[in-house]
Amino acid sequence: MHKLVFAALMIVVWWMLQALQMDEEAAMGTLHEGKRAIDRAVHAAAQQTDRAKLELGILSIDKALARAAADEYLQANLRLKTDNTPRDDAFLRESVEVEVFEVIDETETFPYVYRNPRYDYEVTLNRPGVVMIAHLKYPRAFNVLDPVEWDLKGSAEMVY
Repeated sequence: MHKLVFAALMIVVWWMLQALQMDEEAAMGTLHEGKRAIDRAVHAAAQQTDRAKLELGILSIDKALARAAADEYLQANLRLKTDNTPRDDAFLRESVEVEVFEVIDETETFPYVYRNPRYDYEVTLNRPGVVMIAHLKYPRAFNVLDPVEWDLKGSAEMVY
């Protein structure tokens, strides 16, 4: 009888370990997908040239166009609605919060060191660029893991 109880307990332990492993793998996939989405969003934003300033020979990013492009790319890559809440076909279950979105324009001296001590982020930009930090929450499948959340950071420079 004790062997039967032991076998049943071992099956439960094995199931829990399997669930933990699957949750960890899915969390890492979500992290990588989120980071790629942030990187694509800032790259798209950094390419939004202010054409009026460009005619004068000044490399500058149009802030309104940059924000719109970043939002569009973030929403497309993470399958979000326009208010950054997940669509029905999205893997995420909670909204993505853009904590920081900054356009570093031609008024700065380059190379420019962007620092954000709150998020422990530092990057050196050699020309105008964009910095974005967004907060994502992993939707646990089995509740074996503690809640997992990330502040994903990305930056990109204007390409010319």
